[in-house]
Amino acid sequence: MQCCDLRLELTKVMRILYERKYISSLSGNASVREPGSSEFWITPSGVFKGALKPSDIIKMSVDGRVLEGRLKPSSEWRFHAAIYRKRKDVNAVIHAHNPITVALTMAGVAIDPVTAEGILFLRKVKVIPYAPPGSEELAKKVAEGIGDCNALILEKHGVVAVGRNLTEAEAIIETLEDEALVHFIIHVFHALHS
Repeated sequence: MQCCDLRLELTKVMRILYERKYISSLSGNASVREPGSSEFWITPSGVFKGALKPSDIIKMSVDGRVLEGRLKPSSEWRFHAAIYRKRKDVNAVIHAHNPITVALTMAGVAIDPVTAEGILFLRKVKVIPYAPPGSEELAKKVAEGIGDCNALILEKHGVVAVGRNLTEAEAIIETLEDEALVHFIIHVFHALHS
């Protein structure tokens, strides 16, 4: 896939995430790379995520250098780069703010995969202790936590999904929120019937 196609794919995924309310107008970010590359494309900071254009996307190296683009990269570029350095199988990273997932985690409810799709796509989900958004501390915690996971929950912050491509990472974001909804319904059902 050529770079222009990757940038276009990235803008399409961000629009879908915005429309499904997994990200808001200025929050959330995503990145993508060619398999095996030490460079990646990432969404910009401070730009409306529901209407990104390919020309808005920034090219970076995994060591943190901006290589191409006129805008400032997402403040979360550090953990995107850390994931790409650690996981050669990962070619896409999405950071969203799944509302049900975040709320249940803050309420102390563990989101373990229970549906067939959850077990297949998520395998396991780890919660990463709070660290300031955009910080080196958060990047380090994400890099340590990603291991063999496809999904992380960032305490009081959001979620991170990885995949071999953007479609897979987006499916993980959606599956995680679906699992959270199932957990919520189960907890409400038990509360009403106990």
